[in-house]
Amino acid sequence: MFEQIFEFIGNHLLLSSTFIFLAIAFFINEGRQGGVKVSPTELVGLVNRDDAKILDLRDSKEYRLGHIAGSQSFPTTSIESRLGEIDHLKQTTLILVCKMGQHSGPTGKKLKSLGFEDVRRLAGGMAEWNASNLPVVKKEVS
Repeated sequence: MFEQIFEFIGNHLLLSSTFIFLAIAFFINEGRQGGVKVSPTELVGLVNRDDAKILDLRDSKEYRLGHIAGSQSFPTTSIESRLGEIDHLKQTTLILVCKMGQHSGPTGKKLKSLGFEDVRRLAGGMAEWNASNLPVVKKEVS
């Protein structure tokens, strides 16, 4: 089977190259539609230098167990009903944080479509933040 794939690629080099190029371009484009990914270090710089705001998309219980200082709890499930709370931040750099990075892309895409100009997302989410041994604020779960 692999011999046939390699034979096809060899016989259709231009077609195969075009397909690979378009696939890469597609994934880059899709990734950026939800906002540019930033590392934990870049997040700290954006908050300190540009006064970026952090929206934590995890549920309230996970937020209370540990979140980035200065972040606002904004669970993905309540975005529709809470848009009015962040409407004034349309020209502000927003950094979206979720558990592992899987929910921030679709949420970022939605916010961009609603007019938020500079939406970014923490690559790897809180899992990456914790793996980098960066500080978190903890509040007891009531």
